[in-house]
Amino acid sequence: MKKKKVRLLTILFVAILVINMITGHSDPLKAASSLNKDTLTMITSPDYPPYEFYDTKGGDRQIVGFDIDIAKTLAQKLGFKLQIMESDFNGLIPALQANRADFAMAGMTPTPERQKNIDFSIIYYEAKDTIVALKGSNLKQPQDLSGKKVGVQLGTIQEQNAQKIAQKVAGIQLKQLNKVPEVVQEIKSGRIDAAIVEDTVAKGFAQANPDLEFNTIPSSEASGSAIAFPKGSSLVEPFNKVLQQMKDLGTLKKLGTKWFSQNIIATTASSTPIKSGLNLDFTRILPDIPFILRGIPLTLLFTLLSVSLGLIWGTILSLLKIIGIKPLTWLANAYTSVFRGTPLLLQLALVYYATPQLTGYDISALEAGVLTFTLNSGAYMSETIRGGIQAVDKGQSEAAMSMGVPYWLMMWDIIFPQGLKNILPALVNETIGLLKDSALVSTIGVVEILRSAQIVGANKYIYFEPLLFAGLIYYLLVMGLTFSASALEKRLRQSE
Repeated sequence: MKKKKVRLLTILFVAILVINMITGHSDPLKAASSLNKDTLTMITSPDYPPYEFYDTKGGDRQIVGFDIDIAKTLAQKLGFKLQIMESDFNGLIPALQANRADFAMAGMTPTPERQKNIDFSIIYYEAKDTIVALKGSNLKQPQDLSGKKVGVQLGTIQEQNAQKIAQKVAGIQLKQLNKVPEVVQEIKSGRIDAAIVEDTVAKGFAQANPDLEFNTIPSSEASGSAIAFPKGSSLVEPFNKVLQQMKDLGTLKKLGTKWFSQNIIATTASSTPIKSGLNLDFTRILPDIPFILRGIPLTLLFTLLSVSLGLIWGTILSLLKIIGIKPLTWLANAYTSVFRGTPLLLQLALVYYATPQLTGYDISALEAGVLTFTLNSGAYMSETIRGGIQAVDKGQSEAAMSMGVPYWLMMWDIIFPQGLKNILPALVNETIGLLKDSALVSTIGVVEILRSAQIVGANKYIYFEPLLFAGLIYYLLVMGLTFSASALEKRLRQSE
């Protein structure tokens, strides 16, 4: 009897193991569902066609590409909705470390240095490095780069490979830039002799720029692209299972054919002939102008919020400086010293990447930009406002105090309005500065005017035309702001 029970228990145990093995292999959701999420957030750098880039036709702001199709397939099979956010390439790993995203895809290659900080999936695509140079340069092998200036994109595997080549080949000077289009433009400008770029991307630039050529580095090993995750992510295993299924079924090969074909790259690069001379042809960006123009409302919203909140915060700081309470005055002066003495871009990066880690709040890129610019402009405005307040005749404050007017009411109704009128030109200059500096938020993924122009340039494999058009937009906005401020100042003088 006991033997029968033991056999039954054994059979039951084996059956449970078999069922678990079957369900575990057929259902990759098991590990992913432990996150208790119904949406996966992917972060990418959409300036790297055909891996990921914006579809700018008709002003649309949809990110498409090889990596995006893979991510959508993964999310579908894993039962999640997909949310896509963007950043510069060198901001992807910090974003994962700050748990701002569940995974990153941007043609990223696993390296020992990166694997110390983040986890990777299996390789889903392999590519080769190439040497891009002006046609006729005859730079085909690493040895040919001796004594040359070579450009690379900052934070990429190509940068690391170039450093390895520089250790073996004497005389190579490396120049790191944020984006591949900037590297290519340096070649065309003659500032560097060549660049090391992945073959699929180099192909697009060569097709869009007949004065360029690329040669595959014979000795380079294939560099594989993988999905990056925060350290210890439970998504690695289910993602690997689905990626392997996509490999076995030929899905990855089909997507590669779709996005890396000659026709796709040629269409993305340019549909019009390229002119000689200065190589400026604004007809190439005509279909994408609505996309760039859609960055104007966001730029104006950002500037308006930053100026308004900065004025309020600057007023508070200026009052703390003149109120006469030493601890508050010291605190306000120390605050101003810190924010005026450190780079704005550094402050922006700290607010955006450190806030989630320190507070647990997932601050958006726009919120981080507005907060940073408010804190920064408040420090500058506080000195301007303090000077405007102290420029008001002391007799007015003495008269108000002799009449028993409370201090805060006197400041609000009598002193501050006159001080504000005195500093109006300075406030206009600060607003203009904020409008132009708003381009810095493009580094954390806000698609304002400059970022929109850079996206169009990356898609078209060109540089000058979209940036010149963006410059024209900024100029018109600044001139409109200057005219409005002059009209307001004239009206205030007439009302005196």
